[in-house]
Amino acid sequence: MSTIFSQIITGDLPCFKVYEDDRVLAFLDIHPIQPGHTLIIPKQESENGLVADPQDMGHMMQVAQKIGNALINIVGCDGVNFLMNNGAAAGQKIFHTHLHVIPRFTEDGVWDEPIAGEYESGEVENLAAAIAKELA
Repeated sequence: MSTIFSQIITGDLPCFKVYEDDRVLAFLDIHPIQPGHTLIIPKQESENGLVADPQDMGHMMQVAQKIGNALINIVGCDGVNFLMNNGAAAGQKIFHTHLHVIPRFTEDGVWDEPIAGEYESGEVENLAAAIAKELA
């Protein structure tokens, strides 16, 4: 598996690095939703968060907290989104696990349209039970 992120990790492609340690690399997204939009990628290749090393996933969230707080201080955003797309149907374009840290500003207009739906009568109970059973 070789992706643009793999090439960034090896140094074959440049990036605007903001953080690096032995497990992850974080850099600015070149197509940001907001200035400061950062990507965090594990150095160990995996297709997405559903199959990534759980230790890498946990570490990515620890780094995301640090970056999120730094963005609040530096760009003055009011909050941040942590976003991960897992699979093509979820909007994943690069098939190397990555976590977006996106600065958000009150009334910035990003994702203004409501996307939430509602369950049919009895549907939520049945679905919760089925998921709980699968996880047991």
